[in-house]
Formats: sequence, structure tokens, C-alpha cells
Amino acid sequence: MGIRIYRPLTPGSRQRSVSDFSEITKTEPEKSLTTTKHRDKGRNNRGVITCRHRGGGHKRLYRIIDFRRDKLNIPARVAAIEYDPNRNARLALVFYSDGEKRYILHPNNLKVGTVIRSGPDAPIEIGNALPLEKIPLGTIVHNVELVPGKGGQIVRAAGAAAQVAAKEGDYVTLKLPSTEVRMIRKECYATIGQVGNLEARNINLGKAGRTRHKGRRPQVRGSVMNPVDHPHGGGEGKAPIGRAGPVTPWGKPTLGRKTRNKKKLSSALIVRRRRKSSKRGRGGRES
Repeated sequence: MGIRIYRPLTPGSRQRSVSDFSEITKTEPEKSLTTTKHRDKGRNNRGVITCRHRGGGHKRLYRIIDFRRDKLNIPARVAAIEYDPNRNARLALVFYSDGEKRYILHPNNLKVGTVIRSGPDAPIEIGNALPLEKIPLGTIVHNVELVPGKGGQIVRAAGAAAQVAAKEGDYVTLKLPSTEVRMIRKECYATIGQVGNLEARNINLGKAGRTRHKGRRPQVRGSVMNPVDHPHGGGEGKAPIGRAGPVTPWGKPTLGRKTRNKKKLSSALIVRRRRKSSKRGRGGRES
């Protein structure tokens, strides 16, 4: 895997970079593992926009992915590595010895032809899924369950990895990609290794059109709007927002305001919270 850089022949290609897709071995998806995906364009069941800046984009087929890894003690061979338009990670198509086919998230360095397994007795090798209590300390894992049997819910993005830090009683402590340290039930499954396509975070879209292909519509700062459209709007020239802190279009504090429910039960399982991010985040902008 790597990144292709374009020569600056046009304004759109000056900053543009794309993945070289060198790890992809199969271009057409497995038909039995795909389904249609309705794109709601940010609208609710009444057709009202509840999430702005969404719509358009290229039509996609949804790939049905096995996040649960519940075929225990049945070996599976990696048949192909495929692109998935619905996420930045790649998919591995695996053929089980009983004839079933499934998609899993492609771990980094998992090669075509490798045999993988799931279960408490699976070896500690890349692509194998085991309960957290069976995974040695210091091991890198991904696709981690939060509820036993529900399927992996966290550490699924390209390049993501968590580390098994400690074991005590009924819980295993993980250090997550956000630097948060959290306890998870020992019966929960996780997959050995780091999610592949590590260079995904370094890709520069280069032009607005590629953002539109992803189904994202234009977004502008509140300070360039009119007062009727945003609390930051109005004024002459480059005016300040005129408030104690930045707010959303509906007047609620934002950009640094904590939104987690203080009464959430799972807060008791967080050993150390994630590091504080800057107010605007990475390349962020006003609401």
C-alpha cells in the first residue's frame, strides 16, 4: 500500500493524492455478500434535514461484514483483498472450510492464502479472533467488542489498533487509539493485528469534487453567513463572533464543549480519559 501523487497539471491535481491500491487483488465484490444501501441524505423519516451537508455522492453497494467472528474453530482461507466504498479500511474475503464465504476487516500484513481462525484456542496470529482474556499483554488488537457476542464496535478504522494493557478479575484493560484507557469484559472478542490501509489518513482529496463523490455537500463558516442564518453571522468585514464562545447554528455552545452524558453507566469503566483535543480539532472549522 502507498500513496500516488499527481503532477500539478490542473488546480485540482496540484494537491491531490490517492491510494495506489497495490494490496487489492479482486475488483468486483462477492455478489452474495452485498446488499443495497438506502442513502438518507441526512433526512429523518419525515424527510426533514436533521444532519446538514449530506447528499449526492456515488451509488454504493453495502458489503456485509462479519464483525462477530462467530464461526468458532473452523479454519478459513483468505481468498482476496477488496476495496470497500463504505469505509477507509480494506476487506478480506475469506472462504471457510465448510464452504461459507464472509468478509472481514483486512488486518495489516494479512496475505492472500493465509489460514485464520476464531475461538478461545486459536493461535496468537494476525487475523485470528479470540476472547480478550486469552490474548497476551502487550498484543495489538482491533475490531473489539463492547458487549459479548454483539460483534466488534470499536477500533475498526484504517490504521487503528488498541493494545492489551492489563487483566484483572472479569475485565481486561485496553489502551485505545484515542489514548483512552478503558476496561472491557474478558469474554469480548477482538482480532489480532492492526487494521490495514495505514496511509488512509495521509490522503489529500485535492478538490471539492472528490468530497461530493463521498456524499458531502459544501460547508461554510458561520461567520460568513447572515445573522438570520447563524449566530456568528453579520457585521462589517471580518467581524468577531460577538459572544463569549462559539455556538452552533441553534445557539448551543460548541467547539470544545463536552457532550458526553455525565450519568452514562460505562463511564465507570474508563480508567483514563482520552487526551484533550484542540478546540477546532485537526483542520476543523466553525460550525
